This record gives sequence, C-alpha cells and structure tokens, in this order.
Amino acid sequence: MNLFEAMKVFVKVAELGSLSGAARALGLSNPSVSRHIADLEQYLQARLLNRSTRRLSLTDTGSAYLERSKQVLFDLEQATLAAGMHAAKPSGVLRLNAPVSFSVSHLGRVLPLYAQRYPNVALDVTLSDRIVDLIEEGFDLAIRIGRLQDSNLVTRKIAPARLLLCASPAYLEQHGTPQQPSDLERHTCLTYAYSMPGDEWRLQRDGKTHTVRIKGGLHCNNGDLLRAAALGGMGIIRQPTFIIGDDIRNGRLVPLLTDYHGPELAIHAVYPSRQHLSAKVRTFVDFLAEQFGDAPDWDRDLPLS
Repeated sequence: MNLFEAMKVFVKVAELGSLSGAARALGLSNPSVSRHIADLEQYLQARLLNRSTRRLSLTDTGSAYLERSKQVLFDLEQATLAAGMHAAKPSGVLRLNAPVSFSVSHLGRVLPLYAQRYPNVALDVTLSDRIVDLIEEGFDLAIRIGRLQDSNLVTRKIAPARLLLCASPAYLEQHGTPQQPSDLERHTCLTYAYSMPGDEWRLQRDGKTHTVRIKGGLHCNNGDLLRAAALGGMGIIRQPTFIIGDDIRNGRLVPLLTDYHGPELAIHAVYPSRQHLSAKVRTFVDFLAEQFGDAPDWDRDLPLS
C-alpha cells in the first residue's frame, strides 16, 4: 500500500462524501478507491468511514485522522514545491483581495518594492472589506484582518492589528474624558459595521472583561470615514492603530482607557490550500511578513498594553 496515496484518496472521499465522486475527481475506478480505503483501515486497524447504501459519514477516528492527513499532505506538497521551485522566478498575474483602509494606508506604499524585486509579476488588486470566496472569485490570495473563521484556507500572520479607543481633544473638552469602561455609555461612540456585535465594546484588564453597551450617531463600514468623523469631534472611535497611529502621535486624537485592551487581532495572508502554492504567491506572502512583522511602524510610540 502507498500510504500517501491512500491518505489522499481518503481525504477526497471525506471532502466529497462519496466514493464515486472521489473516483471521478482523482481519475480512479470505484473499486480502486474502495480498495485504498479498505487498505488504509486495515493498516490503521480502525474504521474511518461509516457506510450505508445512501451515504457515507466519518467515524470519530476518521474525523481525527482526516485533519492530520490534510496537514501531512499539505506539508508534503509544500516540501515538494519548495524543492522544485527553489530556482523558479515568480511570474504572471497575482490577483489579490485586500481591505480598503489598510491597503490605502500601508499596502500601497510597499507594492513598488515588491514590483522592483519581482518585475515579472503583475499585480491585480481588488479592495473590499467584505469576505470574498477566493476560489469562486478567482483570487490567488487575500489579506484579512481580525479573527478568522474556520475554513480550508491556509493562513499566515503578517502583522498584529491592535485596537485603541480615541477621540479628538475638542470632543473631550466638550464632553469629558471617560475614566472607566462604563463611562462610555454616556458618550457618543462611532461604530464599525464589520465589528460583531455592533452595539457592544468589550474591554479587558487583569483577566476581567467589561462589556459596554454603546450608542452613537454614526455606524459605518469604513474605518477612514470613522477616523475623519472623530477628527471632526463627532465622537469616540475604536479603530486599529494602522488607521489612527499617526493621529495619536501628532495629538490630533487622544487615546482613551489605555489600561484596558480589546480582543487580540491580527492581519493575515490567506490562500486556498487545495491549490499549489505558486512562486508568485509564496514570495508575496514572504514579502508582506518581511515588510510589516510583529513590530510594524504604525505601532511606534503608542500606548499599547
């Protein structure tokens, strides 16, 4: 038995929920697929699939083995690709989806450096804060910010995304400065549409979580507009430092409740695990991690807990 071949067949059967579907996808006969599964179960001395005349389902052992098998096959594929593409020059069109505010403020300034290093790669960048389907919409990779939902995508952290509460000096002079989380309930708070839940802010200190119900006169799906409204004295915002860092350093916005911190978020590069990792994708992800990293310049000299 070829163990890796049997694992590949098992993963495909589990993904498609069908022996015949896996056979078609892999270009094998139905008996060949059945034999691979039987040989693998015999080798493991464990049942991986529950079979009936109408459907297949994973056993508990099968579910656990599926996740490990995916990782083993992915690692093998990456090792093979790394060896085979060591001398390959990245080329072709790289289709990237990225969030608006981060891209305008930070991604755009580093793209010329990537283009100089890899002149044979053409960049096709679509900016959108919605979560796109990479495979269905034909993207090679995406940049996503925040906690990622469970998926079949490969992810790599390229930088932290830290949130700070802040407001303009004019707003604070008129309305006062909140001293504790509950004070926010009496203030105008400008909220971001993609934060869930939208009418609550959660702040933590010393292992305790403070949940505050907030209200305000502006709810928006773009962080730059919220920043502009806060600069104009409209209210308090909670935005990532890559949007508001310069304003805080220059005194245009004042950080608030800095002894408290919000959820730990990150900026990730994500790409489909079912596709081969091309040289253009690999080099671009490496480049992003190199340019930003764990101590990005937008966090410089900020009061981060």
